[in-house]
Amino acid sequence: MSEADRADRPASPASPDASDAPDAPPSPPAPDRAVCPICPQACRLRAGQLGNCGARVGARVAAGSEVRPAAFGRITALALDPIEKKPLARFWPGSQILSVGGIGCNLHCPFCQNAEISQCRASAGLVAGLRYLPPEDLVAEAVRLGPRGNIGVAYTYNEPFIAYEYLQQSARLVHAAGLLNVVVSNGYINAGPLRQLLPLIDAANIDLKAFRQSAYDQMGAPHGLERVQQSIELLAAHCHLEVTTLIVPGLNDDAGQITEIAAWLASINKDIPLHITRFHPAYKMLKTPAPARPQIFGYVRLAERHLNYVYAGNI
Repeated sequence: MSEADRADRPASPASPDASDAPDAPPSPPAPDRAVCPICPQACRLRAGQLGNCGARVGARVAAGSEVRPAAFGRITALALDPIEKKPLARFWPGSQILSVGGIGCNLHCPFCQNAEISQCRASAGLVAGLRYLPPEDLVAEAVRLGPRGNIGVAYTYNEPFIAYEYLQQSARLVHAAGLLNVVVSNGYINAGPLRQLLPLIDAANIDLKAFRQSAYDQMGAPHGLERVQQSIELLAAHCHLEVTTLIVPGLNDDAGQITEIAAWLASINKDIPLHITRFHPAYKMLKTPAPARPQIFGYVRLAERHLNYVYAGNI
């Protein structure tokens, strides 16, 4: 079997189940359509059609009655990073972690700080040109880097949950090798699939992009705020969790939202670390200036009224 064939036909994982998600499709799709269960987009796809996350070189494509990853094992980045870069401030500080990224995203943020891999346009040639790294090889590399301080694998850079089957298979092998799994995600995933992954996740950093659904509407995320909050609550109950809010002018740069975010996180656990990070001009917001540094530090002080650990980032 060629590498391209293997990318399209990964070993069969446990099928993700979205049945307990409030936004699961209320009725079966048409006979020629398959419904993706991973996120609230619930894309109904004809054979060969890419989902919303795949309209930009996607992760998921219809194949018969199922929706599969279109680029299984195709990666855009692999690096040994400090754990603090994820960012995780209070999980194995001082350690290193092998970080792997794929391509695509199920949100389409105009301020995306990593648009070159998350928002790029679909191209079969581009996917075929990416490095193929099956889960077994990823874990072998993680083990090899143990003497350099590596503690496991971080699924990061783009949105890892859209490569659900790759993450699931890799994470199982990582645990079998005695290493740790870290997920850096936008948290926009249905409850059923996330619950299946929880035993495999040791730490997570979730982007809470705003505290208004109107902001998530700008990112193309139906029920976005509700679903990300749900993900945060599930992860906080099962693993080490940290949260990041990128301060974007015109989206969430007001004291009220920051106070609400911090107070809500504190209602779950006052020890959840919150990273308040500074936007830099990117993607469709290249002409938008970065927030002033004193503004970021002011938001940190506001959040510290509710949370025990608050950090400024991208300063």
